[in-house]
This record gives sequence, C-alpha cells and structure tokens, in this order.
Amino acid sequence: CQIAKAPENREKNRYRDILPYDVTRVPLGDVQAYINASYIRVQVGEEELFYISTQGPLPCTINDFWQMVWENQSNVIAMITKETEHGIAKCHRYWPEPPHDPMDLTPFQLRFVNYQILDCFVIRIIEVINKQSQERRVVYHLQFTAWPDHGTPRSTEQLVKFIRYMRRIHESGPIITHCSAGIGRSGVLLCIDILLKHIEKDMPVSSVKSIFETFITLNILGKL
Repeated sequence: CQIAKAPENREKNRYRDILPYDVTRVPLGDVQAYINASYIRVQVGEEELFYISTQGPLPCTINDFWQMVWENQSNVIAMITKETEHGIAKCHRYWPEPPHDPMDLTPFQLRFVNYQILDCFVIRIIEVINKQSQERRVVYHLQFTAWPDHGTPRSTEQLVKFIRYMRRIHESGPIITHCSAGIGRSGVLLCIDILLKHIEKDMPVSSVKSIFETFITLNILGKL
C-alpha cells in the first residue's frame, strides 16, 4: 500500500488503516493518479464478475470518483450507507438532487434525471456530461438505506432484490460499490452477488473458494 501511504495521497483516505493494495488499486488518467479504490475480479464458471470497491467519497475526492466512473465506463454505482450515521459522516454527497441540480465538477456536469424511492433503497438516474467532449452517459445510482454500519440489513429479501436489480441494469464497466470504508458492507454485497451467480449457474458450493479470495482481496477477514 505504498502509493496510498504517500504524503500527497494521505488526505484522500477516509480511514488511515484501510488502504488499497498497489497491485489492485484503480489508477486515474495517464499519470495513474490515486484514489482509494480496488479492482475486484472473480471467476464464476466461464464468466468473470468485475467490480470496483471503494470508500465513500470525501469532499476532496468527488472529482476523482467521477473520473473513475467515467474512465471505467461504469453504468452502475451501488451505495450501501447513508451520508451520516449516528451523527458521524460516512460519505459526502457526490450526486445531484433537486433543488441542487445540476452539479458542476471540474471535468463533468452531473444532471439529475429521475428517481424512485422504494422500501429499502433509492434508485437515482444521473446524466454525466463530459465538459470537454460533450459526450453524455447515463449512470444508475442505487442506495441501499436499511443496512446500518456495524449492523445487519433490516430485510434480507430487500437486499437480495437490490442486488438482483443491480445486476439486471448493469450494462458496462465494473459495478462500483461503496459503503463508508469500502470493505465491510461492500464486501458482503459482492459476496452475496457471487453466491447468487453460483446458484444461478447451478455450480457446487465448493466453488465458493473464489468468495473467500474476494474477502482476502478486500482485506476484511476478522473485521465483520
């Protein structure tokens, strides 16, 4: 984690002890700039599941976050936290919401298109406009709101529904998922998605080895 520990990158980490490995970190741009995010690749049969697990953006990393979304051509963001929990900031709001529409960033403009509030999660549709090229893309922002930090989901049925919807609308790039730190709830979400894939493909549970490899990659063993 030497790049994450570099003096110029320390303020970009929400937690000092939760850092991406150099070998799996997500580089930004031609200079391979730093963001606290990791690539996660898991093989399920002949299909490779591809994710980015990251921390909840800080005020100083919002531009970096959307650059990551754009460069990886991701059309789905899965957020598993609230902005504030128990009076503690868990994630800075990085998306536009009425009446704060649009949101202007250095390289992009974000426009709020539509939203739907369900029992345990919110679906937001955001248009991302590249200011330089004027290219436009649509990103689905899914926020699961019934899973407290250091707790369990209020409804397992709603969580599975959330994950199945996340998978159904996914079209391009890695699925980007984050909670606050990007390891606990995010890691569990990915593991459930991988388990569901095993079930759908009628694969033996012995193949769950890849799931434990995901836990190791995320460095969350013993932290749940």
